[in-house]
Amino acid sequence: MPASIASARGRYLTPTNSFRDKLPPVPAATFIAERDRALAADTPTGAIALDIADRLAAPVPATTPLLLARYLRIRAGERLALRLRATAAICYVIRGAGETTNRTDRIGWGEGDIFCLPGGAESSHRATHDAVLWVVSNEPEVAFHHLEPPAADQSRLEAVHFPAAEIRRHLDAVRATPDTADASGKVVVFAVGPFETMLSLTPSMTLALNSMEPGKAQRSHRHNSVAVTLPIEGTRCHSMIDGTRVDWQPFATMITPPTAAHSHHNDGDRLATFLIVQDGGLFYHCRTIGFSFA
Repeated sequence: MPASIASARGRYLTPTNSFRDKLPPVPAATFIAERDRALAADTPTGAIALDIADRLAAPVPATTPLLLARYLRIRAGERLALRLRATAAICYVIRGAGETTNRTDRIGWGEGDIFCLPGGAESSHRATHDAVLWVVSNEPEVAFHHLEPPAADQSRLEAVHFPAAEIRRHLDAVRATPDTADASGKVVVFAVGPFETMLSLTPSMTLALNSMEPGKAQRSHRHNSVAVTLPIEGTRCHSMIDGTRVDWQPFATMITPPTAAHSHHNDGDRLATFLIVQDGGLFYHCRTIGFSFA
């Protein structure tokens, strides 16, 4: 008989190889149907989650083990309020215009803007013109630990806004720099003061706008963080993910699994741009980014 209730809860495991049993792998996936619903003219105001929890054996809605992406469709003159159980949510404006309030912050946004909001409080998104937003949060990460977001007076995160014109100015500047052999791309990384040294926007999430000139390709590489990618500009672009070709579709979210060898290719005649959210802040903090050219 167990000596106590606490000792009864214990389990003694003696596997011959504790690394053999694994969770389901993160799949390479493209969310086309969800993109089409978000962009359809008759879609009502609401949130469309990119949820593959069943494929991940995840207990909560999830796009990857630690991230959940959504499209928000907000019709002109309407409002969509969300309270996310996350430490932060990264938002990109695919189309439209409006404003968002979160706690005491009010952000006016338009097409191409990026903004990041602390989680835990209600965010109210109001569209002045029919709008579609792409939102990525770390809800599965918070749910994994059965935690709640920090209170407003204890959070290290504050709302931050990156206007489209400033984003383009910085992208044009980096595109004008010479190519180097060890570069992973012509990229703008978005950060805030507390996490600037780790090239991160939040403690766990990184955000970058990458670019490829016409006829160029990004060298095959791998990293331990997952990549949730939103193609923005470009024609005839594709990725190779562990030897499998994945054609890009504008604004159709893609998943690149962790550790997968992958490269990106622009076979078109115009600049390609794409946003990438990763759970890279965690790997940076643990010194396990694992980036290498494949």
